[in-house]
Amino acid sequence: MKLPVSNSNAPAWRDITVKSQLPEALKPLEILSRNLWWVWNSDAKNLFRDLDHDLWRATGENPVMLLQQLPSERLDEVMADKDMMDRVNQVYAAFKAYMAEPMRKDIPSVSYFSMEYGLCNCLKIYSGGLGVLAGDYIKEASDSRVDMTAIGFLYRYGYFTQTLSVDGQQIANYEPQNFNQLPIEQVLDESGRPMILEVPFPGRIIYSHIWRVNVGRMKLYLLDTDFDMNSEFDRPITHKLYGGDWENRIKQEYLLGIGGVLALKKLGINHTIYHANEGHAALLNLQRLVDYVNEKGLDFQTALEVVRSSSLYTVHTPVPAGHDYFDEGLAHKYLNEFPERLGISWQELMDMGRENPGSQDRFSMSVFALNTCQEANGVSWLHGEVSKKMFAGLWKGYSWEESHVGYVTNGVHMPTWAASEWKAFYAKNLGEQVFSHQSDPKAWDGIFKVKDEDIWAMRTQLKNKFINFVKRDFKAKWLANQGDPSAVVKILDKINPNALIIGFARRFATYKRAHLLFTDLERLARIVNNEQFPVQFIFSGKAHPADGAGQGLIKRIMEISRMPQFQGKIIFLEDYNMIVAKRLVTGVDIWLNTPTRPLEASGTSGEKAEMNGVLNFSVLDGWWYEGYRLDEKAGWALTDKRTYTDQGQQDQLDAATIYSMLENEIIPLYFAKNSKGYSPEWIQYIKRSIGHIAPQYTMQRMIEDYIARFYEPEAKRFESLVADNYAVARQLAAWKHKVAAAWDGIQVLDIQTQEDIHQNNITGQPFTTIVKLDTNGLVDDLGVELVVDRVQDNETKRSTLQLEPVAKEGNQVTYRVEGRLKDPGVFRYGYRIYPKNELLPHRQDFAFVRWI
Repeated sequence: MKLPVSNSNAPAWRDITVKSQLPEALKPLEILSRNLWWVWNSDAKNLFRDLDHDLWRATGENPVMLLQQLPSERLDEVMADKDMMDRVNQVYAAFKAYMAEPMRKDIPSVSYFSMEYGLCNCLKIYSGGLGVLAGDYIKEASDSRVDMTAIGFLYRYGYFTQTLSVDGQQIANYEPQNFNQLPIEQVLDESGRPMILEVPFPGRIIYSHIWRVNVGRMKLYLLDTDFDMNSEFDRPITHKLYGGDWENRIKQEYLLGIGGVLALKKLGINHTIYHANEGHAALLNLQRLVDYVNEKGLDFQTALEVVRSSSLYTVHTPVPAGHDYFDEGLAHKYLNEFPERLGISWQELMDMGRENPGSQDRFSMSVFALNTCQEANGVSWLHGEVSKKMFAGLWKGYSWEESHVGYVTNGVHMPTWAASEWKAFYAKNLGEQVFSHQSDPKAWDGIFKVKDEDIWAMRTQLKNKFINFVKRDFKAKWLANQGDPSAVVKILDKINPNALIIGFARRFATYKRAHLLFTDLERLARIVNNEQFPVQFIFSGKAHPADGAGQGLIKRIMEISRMPQFQGKIIFLEDYNMIVAKRLVTGVDIWLNTPTRPLEASGTSGEKAEMNGVLNFSVLDGWWYEGYRLDEKAGWALTDKRTYTDQGQQDQLDAATIYSMLENEIIPLYFAKNSKGYSPEWIQYIKRSIGHIAPQYTMQRMIEDYIARFYEPEAKRFESLVADNYAVARQLAAWKHKVAAAWDGIQVLDIQTQEDIHQNNITGQPFTTIVKLDTNGLVDDLGVELVVDRVQDNETKRSTLQLEPVAKEGNQVTYRVEGRLKDPGVFRYGYRIYPKNELLPHRQDFAFVRWI
């Protein structure tokens, strides 16, 4: 018998991470590495960097991995270095002092849900602006001592890292994260084993680990399904951010909302306000409804009053196509058990997610959020107006401008995004008070007293730092992609620290219009090759793997950058992440933003630039629509007026305007240098930008707005509804049932306008209108109003006049209003009836309307 040549099965590998044992004297470094306070404390971050510069860079600025890989010889050196040990102890003392300050008790507590968080580069649980905004928000919650807990996912692969092929094609690489090497901690149960969260899914239980991220004083809890208690079908739920098909998406959103609420309960956390950052988390209110019905014994309508009063939905998307919609079959597969638990029908549950109840519309997470949250807001003033229009179909009796949808303009976490050099500069010249009073413009007044040459020195220092980063990063990635070594040297030699450097970095979606700059290549070549006034452009950004147009745009920019006339003048930095972003917003001279208006909900990269003396040149959209108006001598703007309905023609015009403003305004201003080597006028722009605009776009201002506009009013109303065993909530629910039952029986008995305003239609003409109703038992429950729309330039502007009840006889009520024809113009008018109750927070809370 011939023996086989070999006999072996596949290896059965088991993962183990062997960690270095830190000496007792260096234990503070271990504690510091496990709290993301180091991300925005420059002394702490610099301390980790100085342990080993190369290793810090190689680990992606990950202090946990750094400490795990630091050689014992280096640890001995650190302990023998008195200055280093003094720094360790000083930073640790500052951390302990920070942590010793308690959370505020005079403002509501908040549970915050988001699909992504951009906190630091090494924790890859974000893709872009939404996540970085959420990360900045919970950092500020820590700084402002807001009692907030956040819920999200710990993704195994996160969002992709980007490499570019030799021909410029984007390659998306999904690299698994080793959770043992991240600045996170696994939550354990009483026996010291990993805590297991059980989330009931249809026909099965999905199990989740819970990980804690210490973000200063506050906690972020992350759910993770990627372990062997789950099936191969369910483990990938937390594999990729925005990955997979629609079924995986609904599973993710089910886990985030329903699993997130169950996680808070398991952790013993019970907050007043529940804040959904985008519609992904909308199902959190489905679980809360179940809890109030099954645990508190409330009927569905009373539970809905309570849940609504304590919920806020923030929308970040300006177009309907950007929201998540699920076919009824898929929604039924995952949500079919909930109607019975709530005491409602399947049709009623589906209608909570439909803009048109009773239709065959798909189930919209955003509509469900709007129907279960008392308040909703956009993320800039303009986006708030866009959102009112986008959601107007839910409240058909009202025009979009009457909507309750509000806004809070996004901000950025200044301690994270201001360069350490700028933070030291602000502390020296403006005083330490600027950090505790960031949102107060008066705290920034000192910038106008700073010497011009000191501002220029700061900008020059950070620009050189950025250029060094570009040379190192660009060269490493060029060579890694098998690029010609001699070619990269030629390109890098052309990077000129004396040039005006313009940055453009963001997600490469087509509406961002990165292509505008390349509309006229001959004109662009003249701009970048002017030896007297050199200009260079730095691009960076990722396109979604499914966005072929966005990827094609990146490829086109790469092709242009390699043309002889653009080599070294246009550079694309691969793998846009938080490290690259910070280098860009601190190092360039101009931050360029060219979205199609009004598709930029807010944008925050330009706000980060503001903190670093970088000037904005942007379309008047998102935050810049407000920011530019604060001081028009602190940056530049493309008009918000549209000239062409055809987008291609508008793009051509906007591109020509960009070239013209660069050639005639921006470049001459930058190069109008004095004998000291800088442009005094340019420095004035920087001072005005920092002094007048930056304070308004800090995360401190943003969280203060959320507290004042939403958290505090909602908490006050919530407390009134739940007092005395939910007495007011029950009263309001019963009143709504009464009104709904009687609504169709309301009869209009008479409408009279005593003067003929159609014949006597001149300004100043008085009129009196009387409306008589049979209220069908709703004698004290109705309002009647005169609605007037002024029609001008194809737009309407609405005003209303209330009719007051002047006589009551049984169910019959007479309403009366007196007024005058005030302004000339073209108008339309009508009368409408609506339910009236001082317990309602706004009209859209109970949007019954009868036009008569």
